[in-house]
Amino acid sequence: MEGAVPLTWFLVLRAFSSGCTALTGVEAISNGVPAFKPGEARNASITMGWMAGILGTLFLGITVLAWGLHVTPVENETVVSQIARTLFGTGLFYYLIQGSTIAHPGTGREHLVRRLPRLASLLSRDRYAPRQLTTQGDRLVFSNGILVLGGLAALLIVLFSGETHALIPLYAVGVFISFTLSQAGMVRHWLLDHGAGWRWRLAINGTGAVVTAVVTVVIAVTKFTHGAWIVVLLIPLMVMGFRAINRHYEALADELSLEHLEDEPPVTNTVLVLAGDLHMGVVQALRYAQSLSPNPKAVYVEIDPSRTLRLEERWAKGGCGVPLVVLSSPYRSVLGPLFSYIERIKSQAPHGVITIVIPEFVPRHWWQHVLHNQTALLVKGAMLFRRGIVVVDVPFHLRS
Repeated sequence: MEGAVPLTWFLVLRAFSSGCTALTGVEAISNGVPAFKPGEARNASITMGWMAGILGTLFLGITVLAWGLHVTPVENETVVSQIARTLFGTGLFYYLIQGSTIAHPGTGREHLVRRLPRLASLLSRDRYAPRQLTTQGDRLVFSNGILVLGGLAALLIVLFSGETHALIPLYAVGVFISFTLSQAGMVRHWLLDHGAGWRWRLAINGTGAVVTAVVTVVIAVTKFTHGAWIVVLLIPLMVMGFRAINRHYEALADELSLEHLEDEPPVTNTVLVLAGDLHMGVVQALRYAQSLSPNPKAVYVEIDPSRTLRLEERWAKGGCGVPLVVLSSPYRSVLGPLFSYIERIKSQAPHGVITIVIPEFVPRHWWQHVLHNQTALLVKGAMLFRRGIVVVDVPFHLRS
């Protein structure tokens, strides 16, 4: 027969793996155990049994019908559509079956939207994912997780041009890796914590782990060039990312712990006001600085000497009695001379705190921000990563 290939063990394994892909979705029961009525585990097991029976009956029935009706896969029509058209024609029942087939992925997507953000929140709670994923929105759903999921789904659709056949290997490899890990985890559980009937439970979970591992390897090998390589590469990277996030949160918790609390010498506070000119916004910042310290200083980075002379003349009249420190900048850099001056202060008082007061005027409309330089934003960003420095922003809101 034209197009026929020899029946080999690899072909059987590939067909078996492709068939197993259709069984994914039963994990929805295990993910939703807390939603069942008490006792949750027993009710979930009963539901899982019914689902397995329905799936087995469904697939065996489709297989028998396809065999008996001599239905073969074609490019432009599904096997289910061919069977329904052969049995019922193109009447109402045919379109009912087609509608049910279309609705099925919708329920899968609905399950994904509800369960994956919840799973991400559990990872976040255990410090393996960003904490923002534990936040529930005003609709009592994990809004951040849904947004991340939607963004990643849109990215996959764009990258694969919406080809579901190209996306299935990604889904299948990821699902069967999780199946294998969960079954292997149960094997370890029965080996360490012997319970009633643990031997036959160990045999069932061990067999399941082996079978799902074989399916994972076969799918990964046969579909490697069709997109499975992305998951094969991405999962180790995700694991390393999760571990890095966990190490960060563990280190953060250790540093913030009150166990490190000890007596320290009194803190001295040096208040500096950054001034690029003298106007009402700077005057407001100077007055605020005087509320923090009896002897604040204003700092001006000199880029144009002619402007410095004019500023000093005006400062004598409107500087609120705050002394002005002029820092020379021959290379027209603002941050370099400022950091050097701050380091000199810190060398004199290593345990002291330097408070940088930054005057910043705020336009009335958002689009007016692009009409002004963002020196204050640049300075705030540079100061953020330096120890012993507190940055205070004093906004001056423009009326016009």
